[in-house]
Amino acid sequence: MSKRSLNAAEWTAMVLAGAERLALHQERVNELNVFPVPDGDTGTNMNMTMSAGAAELKNKPSEEVGRAAEVLAKGLLMGARGNSGVILSQLFRGFARAVSGQRELTVPAFAAALQQGVDTAYNSVGKPVEGTILTVAREAARHGLAASRRTADLAEWMSEVHAKAVETLSRTPDMLPVLKQVGVVDSGGQGLVYIYEGFADYLNEADSFAAGDVPFGQAPTGPSGPQPAAAPALNAAGEPNVRHSAQSRLTTESIRYPYDMEFFIRRDASAARIPFPEASFREALEKDGDSIILIDDGDIVKVHVHSRRPGDVLNAAIVYGELTELRILNMQDQHRDLLRADAEPGPAAPRPKPDEGETIGLEAASGLPAETGPADAGVSIAEGVAPNPNAYELAPFGIVAVSVGQGNEELLRSLGVDAVISGGQSMNPSTEDFMKAIDALAVEHVFLLPNNPNVHMAAKQAAELAERPVTVIPSTSIPQGMAALLAFREEDSADVNAARMLKAIEGVSTGQLTRAVRDTRMDNLVIRDGQYIGILNKKIVVAEDSMKEAARLLLDRMMASGDELVMILTGEGADSECTGALVAWLDERYPEAEVEVHEGGQPLYPYWFMVEPI
Repeated sequence: MSKRSLNAAEWTAMVLAGAERLALHQERVNELNVFPVPDGDTGTNMNMTMSAGAAELKNKPSEEVGRAAEVLAKGLLMGARGNSGVILSQLFRGFARAVSGQRELTVPAFAAALQQGVDTAYNSVGKPVEGTILTVAREAARHGLAASRRTADLAEWMSEVHAKAVETLSRTPDMLPVLKQVGVVDSGGQGLVYIYEGFADYLNEADSFAAGDVPFGQAPTGPSGPQPAAAPALNAAGEPNVRHSAQSRLTTESIRYPYDMEFFIRRDASAARIPFPEASFREALEKDGDSIILIDDGDIVKVHVHSRRPGDVLNAAIVYGELTELRILNMQDQHRDLLRADAEPGPAAPRPKPDEGETIGLEAASGLPAETGPADAGVSIAEGVAPNPNAYELAPFGIVAVSVGQGNEELLRSLGVDAVISGGQSMNPSTEDFMKAIDALAVEHVFLLPNNPNVHMAAKQAAELAERPVTVIPSTSIPQGMAALLAFREEDSADVNAARMLKAIEGVSTGQLTRAVRDTRMDNLVIRDGQYIGILNKKIVVAEDSMKEAARLLLDRMMASGDELVMILTGEGADSECTGALVAWLDERYPEAEVEVHEGGQPLYPYWFMVEPI
């Protein structure tokens, strides 16, 4: 079609088409991750981020493109997961600023908005790396500005932008040596190309998005649709490999307040003139509930609470006005469904779509979710810490950490962590997950430990949005996070603690042992599918057929003086015979070293190691 402008409905449909195209190809994007580890997740992160924004667009239709772009940007911002997701959210955040107040979108405005999105994304990254999604976005936007002077037809222009993105993506291996070494293009750039492909196809009325468009979140059938799922991969014993969610490591009985409740209290005109008694109502809810959110907007009061007795909550609320839009979910039922799904062999169950209402967020002392939304990271608050930032007395400091594995979570709590967000390589928490954890602590200053390089940008973004001081300690692993916690002193200032914690993580050597998921070569190291690979400070240094031998070689690379503290965190796939052999080998080879073994429970990595000078 020859179109020179897009109204809000058309622009929204185009964005949903891009989101759908990305969703159809998220596994392809995951496969492009450089490291041959089993938890590559760029596609998952970008898809969940884009899905969060798309859900907001569907739920909040607008009559102006400027307003629709603002809604999309907010949804992406709060749903952003991993570095790729955060960068994607920044691209559209800048886009939204550029089109603010515009009712329709023309080619020149579209081109300028893409460029402002690139500028915003680059400014949000401390040290931009070329050969990534940033490069693909920049070159496509730069070409878009030039093309906007040649054509006013949106379909023709977007096709050029998409073609430039494809061409730039093909050159990313020449810009980033590690991509050329492994023989792949950049995964984040590929995800952006799929989004632009969806945009271009919609504008060109491609078959997959013709009149009678496929609704967002519902894959088309036919040749272009997804093929039947392949049989699950088998492990060495010939049994199906099953990937479990973080929540599957919790018991249903640990959900202390099983009923997740949301509703509005509609107050009549005379009552609305009197301030709502928020303090006393909150106190009533806290007697047998938590995760309480009250928003007083005069004639309407929004209520959210987890409770054991929903009837008592409704009886306490109804005295203040008419109750509307009630929603009550039984989280124990949801958890049992999750356990049943995880118990079935085969590929991981698909993540819920943005509007299916999976429970996520805060659940005091249980690690289970609270709010509904597109995420799957859970936040749990330590016993004795009231999830109420309006408490009368604020503690000076609170610590939020990302963890995976029940044992690792318990270790972090024992070292002083107040709130644990469940998440890891393939379960990256979103900006919103961090915001909920920050808001739940009654403290003056919060320290965030992302414990994963792919989580750092979401943590940093949450720190910028928070309404209280937040310091992000750039820990890239749980062992680094533990080292930082050991350096923390409650009696010192925030600046002194931050400096000490940074110094602690710089002095720690961290190692990870997992299995390769494909054949590759990295830094002259030949790696075969199925081999055990040792990762030292983010670099693969060992590839062996034997888990025991790979672990020994990795530890040998990590030891410097021989009298360090060595911490071994066992995960899924570790066995007691191998662990015992490693401890005996360390005792014999490094008799001055102090060795600790803890059951971490992390998936995919049989062993995590930390070596720290004593």
